Amino acid sequence: MELIVNGMRHDVAAEEHATLLEVLRNGLRLTGTKLVCGRGECGACTVLLDGEPAYSCLTLAAACVGQRITTIEGVGTSEALHPLQRAFMAHDALQCGYCTPGQIMAGVALLERTTSPAESDVIRWMSGNLCRCGAYPKIVRAVLAAAEAMRDAHAG
Repeated sequence: MELIVNGMRHDVAAEEHATLLEVLRNGLRLTGTKLVCGRGECGACTVLLDGEPAYSCLTLAAACVGQRITTIEGVGTSEALHPLQRAFMAHDALQCGYCTPGQIMAGVALLERTTSPAESDVIRWMSGNLCRCGAYPKIVRAVLAAAEAMRDAHAG
């Protein structure tokens, strides 16, 4: 099957029952997307499918043919981080870091919809992503700070 991942086309040989998470991690060696619960309960495996957040542990890879798949590896670069990645570092919005890729992917999806979310919007939007370290207040502050930075960048 042909998958479009982070803007690049990949011919992937996978079982018809293979999840997108398995194909990303094992087939394409994109290991930023994490397997934690395997049941769609934690959000660590969140990727974007045509800009919408999706749990890759529950999504069949075959169902993604023709969709744009974005993983954490496709968000910013080490030379030019996404504003949310910079905000996560500036606001210390990570501890163990295991949930961070999924948190960032969910946050990016929100910020693609609006750069003016209210705090309650961020809390509601991010509710599908768990952080066992309890960094939620810092995560919310980071998303709000990234939104402000993106507004400032568009204004300037």
